[in-house]
Amino acid sequence: MAIYYGCDIPEDLWFDFERDLWVRFEADGTATLGMTDTAQTRGGKLVNLQFKKIGKPLKQGQSAAIIESAKWVGPFPMPFTGEIVEVNEAAFRGDILIANRDPYGAGWLVRVRPTNLDAERGHLLTGAEAVEKYKQRIVELGIKCFRCVD
Repeated sequence: MAIYYGCDIPEDLWFDFERDLWVRFEADGTATLGMTDTAQTRGGKLVNLQFKKIGKPLKQGQSAAIIESAKWVGPFPMPFTGEIVEVNEAAFRGDILIANRDPYGAGWLVRVRPTNLDAERGHLLTGAEAVEKYKQRIVELGIKCFRCVD
């Protein structure tokens, strides 16, 4: 994992750079999605999440959840077309700051079954290429990542 100005950038994940979210492709054909460390830092402490229903088919760009933080309210957009198969609602009910504390682990948001992945994954970045793009963004925006402690 690369760390730059306190921001974690896991080189084994895929990133939708424009939407500032990460993707982990699972062995069962699903994909787990979450906010990047830079996204949770820029948004501040989460205060509320509203997930779309399990089974809901969503097109690329449509919202899988609505995120409300101390600084921002907006959609969590799909990086590709798919169906929601699981949401991490219980974890957020237990600790609304879980994505602030652990954005790449326990703070994941939704698990989806991609339905048009081959045609829609060309924009995803991974490895050194993703690290370099995020380093540029971190410098351009003056981001210094943090973890919520309380």
